Amino acid sequence: MQDSHKQRATDDSIPVPASLRCSPGQQLRRLAGLLFAIGAMAGVIGYLAPASGQADEEAAPAFVDKIPPGYRDWPVISVAHEEGNLHSIGAVLGNDVAIKAYREGTLPFPDGAIIAALHWRHTPSEENNNIFGRPQSFVAGTATNVQFMVKDSKKYAATGGWGFAHFNGRDDKPAEKAFLKSCFPCHARCKDHDLVFTRYAP
Repeated sequence: MQDSHKQRATDDSIPVPASLRCSPGQQLRRLAGLLFAIGAMAGVIGYLAPASGQADEEAAPAFVDKIPPGYRDWPVISVAHEEGNLHSIGAVLGNDVAIKAYREGTLPFPDGAIIAALHWRHTPSEENNNIFGRPQSFVAGTATNVQFMVKDSKKYAATGGWGFAHFNGRDDKPAEKAFLKSCFPCHARCKDHDLVFTRYAP
């Protein structure tokens, strides 16, 4: 009875080609090779994962390094005149997110808000003064810089949720990082208004 059962099992099994048949030694060698390949692949994946993360971290700038497109068409938030060593006149603009937050009194500013500050030399206008008959007119002279504050609470968490930018004149080359590091400590003094100095001028 047992011999008959063994015979049926042998007859019903799928035949294995001779080329695929392995001796016990060959099977062990193939198994060892497979385990080595799996281990090597795991090592490659383990290396690439942190390397990719490091690349992403390095690609994300600590400061804003590109001028937001179309900023020159944004609505005016306010204007400013600064004396001292600056002696400048400025216009502060905001994108739609920033303007909405200003008008609704939303604090802190939501992510996506961008504030631009354009600065020029505060220059007397000889032409206007000749018309008025006395020195009383000042206009925007040479462009000195344009600055930006970009709200992204996750990306710029280390600097109060704001990314800072400074471009000399109207160039698209950002200021040195050593200079930009002074932005956050200065704005941090205005923590009651989410680090923003400028108030909305209706």
